[in-house]
Amino acid sequence: MAAADFQIEDGDGRVTLRLIGDWTATSLGRISRRLDDSLHERCVDAVDLGELGRFDTAGALAIVQASNCILPEAAWQQRPEAGRTYALVERLERESAGPLPRPPGWVRGFAKVGRGVHDIAGEATLSMAFLGRLITATGSTLKHWDKVRWAAWFSQGERAGLDAIPIVAVTSFFIGAVIAFIGADLLRTVGFDVFAVELITISVLREFAVVIAAVLLAGRSSSSFAAEIGSMRMNQEVDAMQVMGVNPFQALVIPRLAALIVMLPLLTFIAMLTGIFGGLLVTWSELGLGPSFFVQRMSTTADMGNHLFVGLVKAPVFALVIAAIGCRQGMAVAGDVESLGRRVTAAVVQAIFAIIFLDAVFALLFMELNI
Repeated sequence: MAAADFQIEDGDGRVTLRLIGDWTATSLGRISRRLDDSLHERCVDAVDLGELGRFDTAGALAIVQASNCILPEAAWQQRPEAGRTYALVERLERESAGPLPRPPGWVRGFAKVGRGVHDIAGEATLSMAFLGRLITATGSTLKHWDKVRWAAWFSQGERAGLDAIPIVAVTSFFIGAVIAFIGADLLRTVGFDVFAVELITISVLREFAVVIAAVLLAGRSSSSFAAEIGSMRMNQEVDAMQVMGVNPFQALVIPRLAALIVMLPLLTFIAMLTGIFGGLLVTWSELGLGPSFFVQRMSTTADMGNHLFVGLVKAPVFALVIAAIGCRQGMAVAGDVESLGRRVTAAVVQAIFAIIFLDAVFALLFMELNI
């Protein structure tokens, strides 16, 4: 195999291109750039093919891109097959569309906003469709209670709820301790040390315990649900279940939904206990308020039952949203790994956003109800 080479003869105002060796994809090397530099945008008038070996479309493309004019068919009389190859490549190169002009920055900005609005509308539509199928599957499950797969329910309850007790308890303990540190330092400056007990108990019972537990489950369980169901979608296991007559919502979504609805109130109550215990230890060490005084003060605080009720009543709603978002994103996974990663990330972000939003809605609602 002879490497491709060329010579340019410039005489009497005519440029003759002499092709040497094999002008094929495997032997061209960087000759295309050298040819372009040698011609300097001059037009090739004739081609000498006496020393040309093999010739393919790669060699033809190199000549087309380097020469500044179209070589006539007569220039290829020595090698008609090479002339046909050149004519084909030249026509395709000439007829191929060039790159589209890049629009101005403000146009691209509006286009990006438009795509974002379109994506939001599409997500909302798919979410409503998911909600409709979820309601239908829930009704079917309640109607055929004897066909419930209890093993899957208990398994999901253990994984999503019981296994999360350590992380929820430890996190809530430190949250309660931080609230106590801040409250003790602030109230001590104004001489109201004893009110640190009310600050800790009300904030933990009413807000922090349920929000911390829900956010931890959003990062732990919602992502897990999206990844598990998404992997089954990628492996076509969900389609196989439908072929076998098994409703994927009843087999995959309902057990996870029920597990979180049952387990999140339990985790919230545990978070309340550990958060208050963390605050108790800080007030004991920083303010000298012993455990007996802390418990007595907490028990005599007005509306303590209402604060406990407010914290616990949010838990099932948060659980429903977390599980639904995780399963919804898992069901929307396409057949590639990139889609799985995007959906898992979206599940966590949307679940945390929904928790904060619903907590604000609950705060306004309970304020209007004076609870």
